[in-house]
Amino acid sequence: MLSHDFPGDPAPNPAARPLARPTALPLTWPAAWRRPAFLARLGLVLALLLALASQLPRFFAWVQARPGYHLPDPLLAWLPAHDVSGATFAVIYAGIALGVATLLPRPARLLRALWAYLLLHLLRCATLALLPLEPPPGLVLLRDPLVDALFYAALAPITKDLFFSGHTATLLLLALAVPPGWRRGLLLLGTVAVAALVLVQHAHYTYDVLAAPLFVWLAWWGSKWLSA
Repeated sequence: MLSHDFPGDPAPNPAARPLARPTALPLTWPAAWRRPAFLARLGLVLALLLALASQLPRFFAWVQARPGYHLPDPLLAWLPAHDVSGATFAVIYAGIALGVATLLPRPARLLRALWAYLLLHLLRCATLALLPLEPPPGLVLLRDPLVDALFYAALAPITKDLFFSGHTATLLLLALAVPPGWRRGLLLLGTVAVAALVLVQHAHYTYDVLAAPLFVWLAWWGSKWLSA
């Protein structure tokens, strides 16, 4: 029998084996404050979000004033419309609170989530501008107790901000942004619940809801390069 071990060969030295690369520790806020590049990206994305928020009422007023197209939607034609605004925004704001509470102690994840949120809004503005739609038949007005009061109190109700569903997309984006675990599971369940509720309300076409994950993925992918 042949052997690769010969008398006199030195015994393997465990210390000579390559050491495993240590896992990088998550960025903490004290370390983040000492990084000028992080602070610059954080300041820039917050400034851009504020600038965008200041222009959204005017943009949505323009969207609302345009004539649009009705889309055939067999699911909505079969599904009776009901006012579920209370349940919808209870799920949305509970999900946002969970997501923000999870992200605040994690500056790197928070920064990427903010960039992704900005990209998501820019994508949504682009799709709304390119695809003017009329509200689905049987629409029951979706009442947002917070956003309506802060941004749209002086405007007529906005019903044509349809493609794609921003409520569905926001919760899905938070689900991607938080670490894997029970919080992500709850946010995914909340995403499914909101998607179903806005359809029950006839506040969106089915296509608006089904398209949301694609644009969330695009925003999340793009945020990787902007937040690095």
